[in-house]
Amino acid sequence: MSPRKPADSLALGWPRSALMVDYTVRVRPYHLCEVKLGNDQMKLSVIIPARNEEGCIAQTVTRVVQILDRERIPHEVVVVDDGSTDSTVACVRELECLESVTLIVNQGRHGFGVAVRAGLEQSTGEAVAVMMADASDDPEDLVLYYRKLQEGYECVFGSRFIRGGKVVDYPVHKLAINRLANLFIRLLFGLGCNDITNAFKCYRREVLEAIQPLISPHFNLTVEMPLKAIIRGYSYAVVPISWTNRKTGISKLKLTEMGSRYLFIVLYLWLEKYLARGDYHRRHLTEKKPSRIPEAAPVPNGALPSRGNRSA
Repeated sequence: MSPRKPADSLALGWPRSALMVDYTVRVRPYHLCEVKLGNDQMKLSVIIPARNEEGCIAQTVTRVVQILDRERIPHEVVVVDDGSTDSTVACVRELECLESVTLIVNQGRHGFGVAVRAGLEQSTGEAVAVMMADASDDPEDLVLYYRKLQEGYECVFGSRFIRGGKVVDYPVHKLAINRLANLFIRLLFGLGCNDITNAFKCYRREVLEAIQPLISPHFNLTVEMPLKAIIRGYSYAVVPISWTNRKTGISKLKLTEMGSRYLFIVLYLWLEKYLARGDYHRRHLTEKKPSRIPEAAPVPNGALPSRGNRSA
């Protein structure tokens, strides 16, 4: 895939230096010899939580399927309806004629994080990506994510704010808050990723199993998942992606409601990083368990167990 040209001004009048970071981060895999390399048959599950997205869900799902089919990437698309009151469910049901599309209707507690977790439980792929339903994420970037996993990385995070990244029609106030929030998280954790709050990311299945339990019921899950993976020692690549503001529908992210929830999950994971003394790090998953003490051989009736080379 040819690299994209970075957005020059984002139509906002901000200097590029305030928005873009001129590098791509690649953190080498932990114990590279243990990482599965070149798995050409790795199945990709794409989880798309949706709530009242009747105007764009069909376009989003159709483009994902078309591009993954074109690239011959084994896949499934899991759409999780999160309490829609419009025709979102009906739109997805019409797409279920596509073999790779599955609809899950979340009838319990609602929330972005709850919907993603429901999709994780039902997905079957060795790799899992989370995408937005509003067509803001470019499905072409899924191909880039998949190829990076094939190189051996365990997670792939997209950034809209590195060379080659692109944003279109980002609301100014949300952009300012986004940049400040990501700067705060980077300084707190010493991260190499400058767009950690972006939901569009991809993980190997074993990483998702290792970061359980996920506790965020709302959009703060977008921070919990990557931070847990990084803190627990999983390798990741950061690659440039593009983002285009939705053309239909209404954004479900309410900054006034989510601010304290984001802060909670960030501080919770900061405590794990600096106070848990590595108890949840991946190295504890690969340590050899103590060997089982062999059982003593049965002793014939009336005989005494051997005491070694003791004389009578």
